[in-house]
Amino acid sequence: MDTDERPQLTDIERGLVVGVLIGEGHFGGDGKNPQITLRMHVRHEALFHWLQRCFPRARLYGPYHHGGRSYYQWMARGAVLAEDVLPVVEAVLTEDIDAHVAARVREMRENYPAFFARHDR
Repeated sequence: MDTDERPQLTDIERGLVVGVLIGEGHFGGDGKNPQITLRMHVRHEALFHWLQRCFPRARLYGPYHHGGRSYYQWMARGAVLAEDVLPVVEAVLTEDIDAHVAARVREMRENYPAFFARHDR
């Protein structure tokens, strides 16, 4: 993706994205590929659609209804993770803001070195 095509977020939008992911996101992977996953109740539907507008290459799934729960799931993996979402997170997130989540991001990078080697050029 050309740099000009990447999401252009305001400072407030970047802060909101990172805040939501710090509070509710999961930084990990499926054993083969890294991913950031956000799962929240359907009452946050507008937030999920806003995230999709911010990161159109990410995936939005749901709504799901089972086990007495109703939720959406948003996922960033592959190129959208490396090129669009993670640069936003890493530009804002520091140890001083949230050491636990910063460690999760580092661990995700360490667990998938080949993936990040391809995308961090």
